[in-house]
Amino acid sequence: MTDIIYKNESYAIVGALFEVYNNLGSGFSEIVYKDALEYELKNRKIPFTREKKYSVSYKDIVLSHKFYADFVIQDKIILEIKAVEDINDKFISQCINYLKVSNCQLAILANFHKDLLDHRRIVL
Repeated sequence: MTDIIYKNESYAIVGALFEVYNNLGSGFSEIVYKDALEYELKNRKIPFTREKKYSVSYKDIVLSHKFYADFVIQDKIILEIKAVEDINDKFISQCINYLKVSNCQLAILANFHKDLLDHRRIVL
């Protein structure tokens, strides 16, 4: 059996996500959920950086386009927030790209859907 990477940290993050969802419900834009999640992470004393900027290297240069991860938890977990109808491959690819440029091994993609909170673990 394979060990789950960052099991305890993931559990704490998902707990914060559900706390936000249980209090706000559905229908808000992403930014509202991000603001509430920032409050919740601080309240739970979970270290994070919001809107962390990453550069992309190509051969011997750094490209001008930057990536901005919604949250980086404890400098090792990418947390990407959505408020869309459904998680699709584009969002999963976005998380994989964030993992590549950040050298993190785990991303959690959370979607505050109109009917539920959906979250997925993406491991690189």
